[in-house]
Amino acid sequence: MTTRIVLLHATPVAMEPIHTAFKEEWPEAELINLLDDGLSLDRSRASDLSESMIERFVRLGQYGYDMQADGILITCSAFGPAIDRLADSVPIPVLKPNEAMFHEAVAQGKKIGMLATFGPSVETMTEEFNDYVAEHGSSATLTTLLVADAIDLMKKGDAEGHNRLVAARANELAHCDVIMLAHFSTSRAAADVRAQVTVPVLTAPHAAVKRMKASVLAQHNR
Repeated sequence: MTTRIVLLHATPVAMEPIHTAFKEEWPEAELINLLDDGLSLDRSRASDLSESMIERFVRLGQYGYDMQADGILITCSAFGPAIDRLADSVPIPVLKPNEAMFHEAVAQGKKIGMLATFGPSVETMTEEFNDYVAEHGSSATLTTLLVADAIDLMKKGDAEGHNRLVAARANELAHCDVIMLAHFSTSRAAADVRAQVTVPVLTAPHAAVKRMKASVLAQHNR
């Protein structure tokens, strides 16, 4: 039986990294892409995640469920409350983009660093991280650096420039036990970042695919 996973994207720059991760971790999964790149544009202009934007996000996710999805994986990290509401509205696994990476990071140390490129996501990701450590009784702390110009280079097709800017900030987190690359798009800089530091560097896509696979298989085996 084919397992269908809907990938919900708010920016096209997240698409290639998650497809690569699925090819390497779960090639049998059937992938369906839902893209509303207006979500990231509107989110970048808003100080808060509005109720209307949450409702719009949830409608998109419910459309994915209507496509007979076995699971929905969100690839943008700026919509935490909307993802929670979507998860409550459908009876299949709905996975936040960074949940699995948080799990891996906290398992490796207490001082967690994160390199981010999309400013509006930092607050929601910090809240999600703090909720995660509280739920699991951890004392881990998070230090985040925002590389503000990198994502603009990525959107213009300059992946090398993006990677260079992200890697240039890595040493500022060298004191941490582990460094997370905040977004699916940021995972492209993994090799460059690892060349700058000796601590482990984690990316979200591979961790998310492994977590989604385990969640879907567990539900099928119930």
